[in-house]
Amino acid sequence: MTAVSRIPKLTRAVVVRKAAQPGGPLLYDAVLEERPLPQLKPGEILVKVHAVGFNHRDLWIRKGLYPGIGVGNVFGADGAGVVIASADKNDPLLSKRVFFLPMRGWERDPDAPESMFAVVGGSKLYNYGTFSQYVVVERTQVIPTPDHVDDVHAAAWPLGAVTAWRATIINGAVKKGDNVLITGVGGGVALIALQLCVAQGANVYVTSGGEDKIRKAVELGAKGGVSYRAKDWPVQLGQLMQKNGAARLSAVIDAGGGEIMAKTSSLLKAGGRVVVFGMHSAPKVSMTMRQVMQNQKLIGSTMGSHQDLVDATAFMAKHKIVPIVSCVLDGLESAEQGFQHLEKGDHFGKIVIRIPHDEHTLPSAKL
Repeated sequence: MTAVSRIPKLTRAVVVRKAAQPGGPLLYDAVLEERPLPQLKPGEILVKVHAVGFNHRDLWIRKGLYPGIGVGNVFGADGAGVVIASADKNDPLLSKRVFFLPMRGWERDPDAPESMFAVVGGSKLYNYGTFSQYVVVERTQVIPTPDHVDDVHAAAWPLGAVTAWRATIINGAVKKGDNVLITGVGGGVALIALQLCVAQGANVYVTSGGEDKIRKAVELGAKGGVSYRAKDWPVQLGQLMQKNGAARLSAVIDAGGGEIMAKTSSLLKAGGRVVVFGMHSAPKVSMTMRQVMQNQKLIGSTMGSHQDLVDATAFMAKHKIVPIVSCVLDGLESAEQGFQHLEKGDHFGKIVIRIPHDEHTLPSAKL
């Protein structure tokens, strides 16, 4: 049943609650509560969580901008730790380091989810989230953590990795020698996309709102970048590529939407792909007959499958990729600082909470 002598009965967790002071920009609070752990059912394991990672959706939930918000459910899709108990006393996962699958409903179909797809954490569809000291979860919903990364960096991997893998390797078909543009570098998905493409042997260019982020991207292997704040950034990018002797782009990996096709089509080869995994700039993407005549492809890409994340993790282990962590906070009680970092938007990489474990129990507290 267990790998430890005493299974905890309670856990502290950061829970979605309606705002105690309505009328502000946040419709929901993040409240640190103590709650009972359910008994393990067949097929379930208990994970002692060592680190959890923030995603922008966590902030969108608090602002009421995300669909299907589950009041009373635990925040968080990303997390990593160690399996300390199982309903099966002979479970080979006992004492193994794992990270959580951040979604449900998409196992291995190569094109789209097989059933109702949802990201876990703060969702009304699943009474489950990672921002907790301990998590009971189906054993099929974790993946072993590669040996070369610690739990803090493993917690920065799952949601960003499955999204980046499908956008770059599956939908973008990025291969060795390709010229690739990744927009908005600095966020978790874009940075993992950069790391994947560099490991794949592609020549990567980036856009960002800050020169410091471009410099850091170059340190990670990018060939160069331009500021998207400049109105003529596509011209600047073309000049940079020409200076480097680069041919046209094979793929654009984008989270902005809007006029990305119009802005990049002259730099994109015939038959090239624009993969959009988010729409932070505008809620639609324009496409004209010019791109149609060039056989240029616009592809929507939303996260990915369980199998995608398994494949991405095998690639990560092979190439010893370490996810980029911007800052590490200590303890679930510091979650409010994480939300503030997300709001500021100046981070480069993931915001992670490291969860210490001791025998003290804190009272419920609003963060």
